Amino acid sequence: MCPSIKPAGLEETMKKIPLRVGIAGFGVVGKRRHSYINQHPELKTVSVSDQYFKSHGILDSGITYHPDYRSLIEENIDILFVCLPNYLAADATIEGLAAGCHVFCEKPPGCTVHDIERVIQAEKRHPDQVLKYGFNHRYHDSVRKALEIVASGKLGHVVNLRGTYGKSKIIPFSGGWRAQRKYAGGGVLLDQGIHMVDLIRLFCSEFVEVKSFVSNAYWKHDVEDNAYAIMKDACGRIAMLHSSATQWQHRFVLDIALTEGFIELRGILSGSKSYGQETIVVGRRDESDYGTLREETFTYLEDNSWRDEINEFADAAINGLPIKAGSSSDAQKAMSIVYQIYHSDKIWRTQYNIQDPKKVDSVNRG
Repeated sequence: MCPSIKPAGLEETMKKIPLRVGIAGFGVVGKRRHSYINQHPELKTVSVSDQYFKSHGILDSGITYHPDYRSLIEENIDILFVCLPNYLAADATIEGLAAGCHVFCEKPPGCTVHDIERVIQAEKRHPDQVLKYGFNHRYHDSVRKALEIVASGKLGHVVNLRGTYGKSKIIPFSGGWRAQRKYAGGGVLLDQGIHMVDLIRLFCSEFVEVKSFVSNAYWKHDVEDNAYAIMKDACGRIAMLHSSATQWQHRFVLDIALTEGFIELRGILSGSKSYGQETIVVGRRDESDYGTLREETFTYLEDNSWRDEINEFADAAINGLPIKAGSSSDAQKAMSIVYQIYHSDKIWRTQYNIQDPKKVDSVNRG
């Protein structure tokens, strides 16, 4: 079982360096995580699991492999990376924590709000373990630049936001689980749009009112292929969101209007390279009848987000530092907003028996 690494005992932890890493789910994302884990001098991948492995064995690299995540957890590992389908993510995270592992889990944290609430309860039972979620977009340079500008106050305060994140279809990876509610929990909003939900949260306070339309009219899976939402936060700011699987050309756009200017995020560097060049355009409001007369554009050509995200997690695990971004609280709030969007559409709520996430939160936290 995973030995517990207590943040208070840093000397003991340092004796373990490099920390032994297991990756549950060795598909596209798991392999990409593996490449960046290997770049960290204090981490070492020693074992992986995936449904494609039909038995136990050893890869040419010396890494052991397993057909399921439970036998992986039984190995002598210090850190567990959870890169599994949504319906397995919460249970694997809880079992990893219980076994004494620090856990890094990809988004979303599960299929439902109740899933992340179960994880939070497990996290409380194991305070010596570090838990982090893979909200990778926070680590992109364009997003960091936008946060820096907003925090500086140079362009005043946020007035409203508009975000569009879309792709051309719901890709049925791993036997089609992403297109099936019983395995995925939701469609493009939960799978990809949750990144945009998380980013919008960074520029607003908590949302107090949500209106939405949710549809699966094109692909006709039992998960959504489009979600349209308008949300108001506690300060009266409005955020509009469109999460789409009918965006025939992959697209990422986030417009932020401020009292003294604007910020436009266009494109985002990704593994597929299909979302275009990553840029941020910044303009200052003036009194011209034609709008802003001068704007500044920053272009980013290198994506270090995956590296930086893993480095922060490793630092927290090794040195007992708090998680800066992607905490269980961040995951819970993002999931709650996603399910508020689902619940707000009366037809969708009725058809799929979507519970009010605020009531789920209060019941589980009570």
